[in-house]
Amino acid sequence: MIHEHPLAYLLGVEGIALLRGFTGEYYRDFVEARLDEVRALLADESLAGAAVAVERVDTVNGYRVWSATYDNGNAAFDVDEPVVTEILDGIPPGAAVDAACGTGRMSALLAARGHSVIGVDSSPDMLARARANVPTGDFRSGDLTRLPVGDACADVVTCSLALTHVPDLRPVFAEFGRVLRPSGHLVISDMHPERILRGAIPTLRDAAGRPGRLPGHRHLVGDYLRAALAHGLELRRCEEPVLEAAAPGRRASDPGPWEAWPWSLAALVPEATRAADAGIPVEIIWHFQRGG
Repeated sequence: MIHEHPLAYLLGVEGIALLRGFTGEYYRDFVEARLDEVRALLADESLAGAAVAVERVDTVNGYRVWSATYDNGNAAFDVDEPVVTEILDGIPPGAAVDAACGTGRMSALLAARGHSVIGVDSSPDMLARARANVPTGDFRSGDLTRLPVGDACADVVTCSLALTHVPDLRPVFAEFGRVLRPSGHLVISDMHPERILRGAIPTLRDAAGRPGRLPGHRHLVGDYLRAALAHGLELRRCEEPVLEAAAPGRRASDPGPWEAWPWSLAALVPEATRAADAGIPVEIIWHFQRGG
């Protein structure tokens, strides 16, 4: 059970902002304003007892709930698709495996570029939507560490917004290396570890209304590299897209509903949030190629 306390989150944001001030990114007035805000937060009785107990939800059950709305205005798609599309445009058509294919977003991009696509996912509900979205694809039930395809069968493997759900990247990259042919390409997008640190972990409620979060493991940039290099995957490109921080808006008056955390919590301390998030990437996008 996760103990989510809005005051803890807000103090964490203030702390990140203050650390950046400590190293000279922000100056005296900013630091004093943050300390004043911390005192006000600690004195706010509405925050004192606002903690929520949150279940950890596995991906099969979580995506059963999320599948119905997954494609509706998912802002993460706008971040990775321009870069992923550019990479895929440079890869000749061939046999493709879309690992953790979800509703078939990457599968559709691959099929549109002439690839023969096998999509793999552990969620029956996401697979059902993928089959409807990409009728030409071959969609199979499977796990990232046991892809239901043969050795050296793929010219390209994609994996989008899924690796934060796994605790250890090494067995997953071992599978990617097994599946790829010599000179084959691996294209990955994932939530950036700095965003996971800031609470960018999907929320949902189960059928009984209980709050839950999907697994959100924070993999360091070096973790991806070490896992890839160990299985003969050579780096071709890495991008860390950054969204320009919005100017601080009007300060919110309450934490908002749990479903809106942490975004609604950030609105309680907009100046600190903007300072803490300035220049911080949203996602990390990788292009590896297996040695020939």
